[in-house]
Amino acid sequence: MSKSNALMILAVIVGPILAVQAQKFIEKWREARARKVWIFKTLMAMRGTPLAPAFVQALNTIDLEFSPKKPKEKAVLDAWKLYLDHLYSAPRDFNDPNYQSQLTVWTAKSSEWLVDLLYLMGRALGYNFDKVQLKKGFYTPVGHTNLELEQSLIRRGILEVLFRRRNLPVELVQPPPPQQPLPPQTP
Repeated sequence: MSKSNALMILAVIVGPILAVQAQKFIEKWREARARKVWIFKTLMAMRGTPLAPAFVQALNTIDLEFSPKKPKEKAVLDAWKLYLDHLYSAPRDFNDPNYQSQLTVWTAKSSEWLVDLLYLMGRALGYNFDKVQLKKGFYTPVGHTNLELEQSLIRRGILEVLFRRRNLPVELVQPPPPQQPLPPQTP
């Protein structure tokens, strides 16, 4: 058998195997990219509601999907670590007289860290958003904001009553006098 025939037989056998392997590689790459894009799109869509479960889930998936071996993705991981560290530094002492001002500063800083994370993630995935657009380019209805605030106030009020930091106001009301039944009517 000549060398050219042997090479032809080898090509016929190895060619389809390499094609299948290449297709598997491409599919794995697409799936990995799709997961990263899902994280980015979820964070973008819900950046006005950071307490939403899907937002938190997307944040917690960053470590699984972005690689420290790729420079742009490592920058995403570094930004996520800084943002996560900041999230753990939220003011917690409701009784502190400076609590509200600390919370205002913490919330503003949270927004900055999130914008940095989204900016780097967008760059790593090929999106071109500027930081102003990331910070202000979303819509959150006032009703949603009010609902979250009201629920937070209700929860806090109930906890204050349960932990005996506040009394539950009770008002005694005198019941109305019983009504006499009407006499039966005669025809």
